[in-house]
Amino acid sequence: MYSSSSVSKCSVSVHILAMVAIQLLFIRSGLSLNQTNAYLHHKCINSQGTYKSRSPYEESLNRVVRSISTGNLRSGFAHVSNGDAPNTVYVKLQCRGDSYWSKCRSCLATAFSGLRNRCPKKKGGIIWYDNCLLEISSIDTLGNIDYKNDFYMYNAKDVSGDIESFNKNTRALLNKLKEKATSNETNAGREYIVYAVGEQRLGPMKLYAMVQCTKDLSSDGCNECLNYILSKLPKCCNGKQGGRVLSTSCNFRYELYPFVKT
Repeated sequence: MYSSSSVSKCSVSVHILAMVAIQLLFIRSGLSLNQTNAYLHHKCINSQGTYKSRSPYEESLNRVVRSISTGNLRSGFAHVSNGDAPNTVYVKLQCRGDSYWSKCRSCLATAFSGLRNRCPKKKGGIIWYDNCLLEISSIDTLGNIDYKNDFYMYNAKDVSGDIESFNKNTRALLNKLKEKATSNETNAGREYIVYAVGEQRLGPMKLYAMVQCTKDLSSDGCNECLNYILSKLPKCCNGKQGGRVLSTSCNFRYELYPFVKT
C-alpha cells in the first residue's frame, strides 16, 4: 500500500465538451499503483478564482479542450492557449514517456473529466495520473519551473537488509538517469525527450527507476528541476520499497518492480 504527502489538495474544474467522454476515476492510490493510469493527486488553484457558465472564460476553455482533443499528441506534450485577457486560458499536458499516442489521448480525456468533477468552475488547477499531468491556468507558466506544487508518495513497506546502502544506490541510479535525461545525446534527435528509465541489480533485488521533465523546460531547466525534487528523496522515501516525487515541471519514481515500458 502507498501513502502520500502533498503541499495542498484541490483541483480545477473544466466544463468538458460532449466529445470528451466521462471516464471512471481511479480511487486514490492507497489501493495500488499497478492500476492502469491510476489517479494520484490534484490541486485547485483557488487564487485564480472561478468562472461562470457560458462566460468568455468557459468559451476559451472549451476551444482549448477541442484543440488538444483533436490535435497530434505524438510527442506526448501539448501547450495551448486561447482567448484575450482577462479570459485567456492556458493548458499544459505532459504524458509519461511510455504513454504517447492513443494512451496519451485517453489519459487527457480522463484528466479533463477528473478536473471538471473535482473542482467545478475553478479557473486554475492541476491533476496527476500515472500516465499524464494536466495543468489548466489563467496564467502562462510555459518554461517556468514550478517550486510550489509538488507532492510525494511512497510504498508503506520498508526494504529488508542494509537501508543505507539501498538509499545510496537509489540516489545514484536516479542521478544517473537525470544526467541521461538532460544530456545532449538523449535530446539530439528529432524528438526532445528529457526522459530516462533504467534499472540496477541490488543483490537479490532489482531496482527500476525513471525521471522526466515537461518538454517546455530546457535541458538546464530540467536539470535544475530534477535536482530540486531529488533533494526531497530522504524525506520522501527513506528505506521504502518504492517512492516518487511529482511537480508540474518534473518527476521521478523508483520501484522494486518494472512499471514503465523501456
